[in-house]
Amino acid sequence: MNINWNEIFGITVSPLELVVRGTAIYFFLFVIFRVLIKRRVGSIGMADILILVIVADAAQNGMAGDYRSVSEAFILIGTIICWNQFLDWLSFHVPQLKSVLEPAPLLLINKGQILWRNMQKEYMTESELLSKLREHEITDLKEIEKAYMESDGQITVLKKKP
Repeated sequence: MNINWNEIFGITVSPLELVVRGTAIYFFLFVIFRVLIKRRVGSIGMADILILVIVADAAQNGMAGDYRSVSEAFILIGTIICWNQFLDWLSFHVPQLKSVLEPAPLLLINKGQILWRNMQKEYMTESELLSKLREHEITDLKEIEKAYMESDGQITVLKKKP
């Protein structure tokens, strides 16, 4: 068995091209997932996983070009991870960017009343909201002072004081 180490670890595509491709695909996906789609209620569902797999497969060809070695894959993956870390760091140190990169909490219930317009903005149904409220052991909307959808899709509930 003869292993061609140069084929496995050699670099056949310019590392700069790999960085540019990785950067372009990262920012395209970043805009789609963090700015346009913003948030979803609850955890990741099967449809979300399917979308991620399809997007990853579709992006792979545009990002990778004709690379064949693991070294080139390492450069692409490193580029994507670095941009992700940098943007997280930047939004932490520049608060103005955080409001652009992450949506502010959205008020869903105010003084026991559902704010239907805000529910509609997030395509959230009443049954989804009630399900999330039951997780907080709330069965009556009158118990709630305010309820927010956070940037990660979780629901935060502030109960009325007795």
